[in-house]
Amino acid sequence: MKKYISILVVSILCSAMLLTIPFFDSCADLSEDVLRVHIIADSDSAADQSLKLCVRDRVVSECSAYYEGCSGKAEALMITKERLPEIETAAADEIRRHGFSYPVRAEVGEMYFNTRYYDDFTMPAGWYDSLRLTIGRGEGRNWWCVLYPTLCVGAACDSKMRDQLDSGEYRVVTADKLDYRFKAVEIFEDIAGWFKKK
Repeated sequence: MKKYISILVVSILCSAMLLTIPFFDSCADLSEDVLRVHIIADSDSAADQSLKLCVRDRVVSECSAYYEGCSGKAEALMITKERLPEIETAAADEIRRHGFSYPVRAEVGEMYFNTRYYDDFTMPAGWYDSLRLTIGRGEGRNWWCVLYPTLCVGAACDSKMRDQLDSGEYRVVTADKLDYRFKAVEIFEDIAGWFKKK
């Protein structure tokens, strides 16, 4: 009897893994089609966290204008790299406008993100091309979203996702937040990230 239970458990696990493969593929494809943004506050003080959100609003607004008519993520990434000094200047201007003197550093690179649940969509864990802004010491809580396609502004979110993502990717980001596959992807990405660091 114990042998049959073991076979049943292994069969269920294998079936679950096979059902997860298309989901994994769509998650990998998704990272090829989106550009993330990550903003790190100087500290966790209320003032620094509020400042982080002001910088967020300014940067997302600036970048949204840059990406109008953009043909895809590759072009958005190229524009972001070309405009990095302007983005950094806009963030620094916003910091000064609010009476702070923190330096800010803008950089573009491949960065790891955990699964992130938003109101209307979910971004699976993985490595994404990203714009990162570090305010001051960068020791405070951070904020992240999808910069391209511009999903950080609520009203346009669903239509922009439908326009920019293929059907498999769209199903991933609109999947139920309790979907076990998000945790499976996160575990897989954590393991892959560990090997990547070695």
